[in-house]
Amino acid sequence: MYSCAKCPGYCCSYEIIPVTKRDIERLADHFGVSFTKAKKRYTVPRDDEKYTMRRKADEHFGKVCQFFDTEARHCTIYSARPSTCRTYPGGRCGYYDFLSSERRRQEDPDHVATTWSP
Repeated sequence: MYSCAKCPGYCCSYEIIPVTKRDIERLADHFGVSFTKAKKRYTVPRDDEKYTMRRKADEHFGKVCQFFDTEARHCTIYSARPSTCRTYPGGRCGYYDFLSSERRRQEDPDHVATTWSP
């Protein structure tokens, strides 16, 4: 098993973090704003009439979800996070697989392929 506790937010850097209508409602409730305002503030429309989370700059990944704390490296809206984040990884985690491979290759169980520490 893997632990997300030491991950630098790999999944938060995905270009598309899909958002459902229920996710927007959850964000609206969390921030005490209307559905329309939440959709406008926190999401970006895609070509297929669906929405994705807005992103912001990040020194490690280029861009990350706007609700990711780039200093502490964690989600700032954990209780209101989108459903895709709630069910992630749903199978395999790419960052965990990469890190495990590097640790085996380096023959060092503590090797971490990032410059940050929790």
